[in-house]
Amino acid sequence: MSKLRSFVKPKAEVITFDCYGTLVQWYEVLLREIDVTLAKQRASQARASSILDSFSAQGRRLTAERPHRLYKDILRTGFAAAFAEHGLTPSEDEIERIASSPMNMGPHPEVPDVLRRLRERYKLAIFTNSDDDLIAPTVARIGVPFDYVITAEQAHAYKPSRQLFEYAYRRMDVTPDQTVHVAMGMYWDMKARHELGLRGIWVNRRGETGNPDWLPYAEVSDLNGAADLLLAHQD
Repeated sequence: MSKLRSFVKPKAEVITFDCYGTLVQWYEVLLREIDVTLAKQRASQARASSILDSFSAQGRRLTAERPHRLYKDILRTGFAAAFAEHGLTPSEDEIERIASSPMNMGPHPEVPDVLRRLRERYKLAIFTNSDDDLIAPTVARIGVPFDYVITAEQAHAYKPSRQLFEYAYRRMDVTPDQTVHVAMGMYWDMKARHELGLRGIWVNRRGETGNPDWLPYAEVSDLNGAADLLLAHQD
């Protein structure tokens, strides 16, 4: 684990979080929804994890395209293409069910308590590659108020583009060095954080290998580890 730059100088004011995967159960819910579709398709040879990997690759391509499109459209287009890569053609209703599933994602078990603890010291923000209406019920399920919810729809750009981050700092009226970014996404978040020179904590929930090109960042296994780092530097 790389040594995390001090939280004391400069003082952190806002902790910014990725939402999908970091705070809520992105992989767990999508893998379950994909498995339901595979069962209906009687696709015994296809694996839900492979479909989700294909969607991730499609997502990188689609979010980089211009003009900006809503994330719900990227979910629909990306999952249809991901299934097609594996020779499968789910119905529009099945694709819509998967594309709508982020609205039903609940938090990881430790998340609400950790966020309540952090709120005693910091302002909290979400930076998400999502739409306003798509993320709203997800944030409500977390059950802890956020001071800011910054979406790709508002910024007209997706992470890892710096445009979303720069929009967010203007909106929050803070400088980047007054923040710490906490995220599970290596490509979507740690890459952008490295390029912007931000302090960051990688929440490695899946036991993956990080990218040394995007250091420095601290590595923890869940949000409890992030709270231990952030609250250890209270005044």
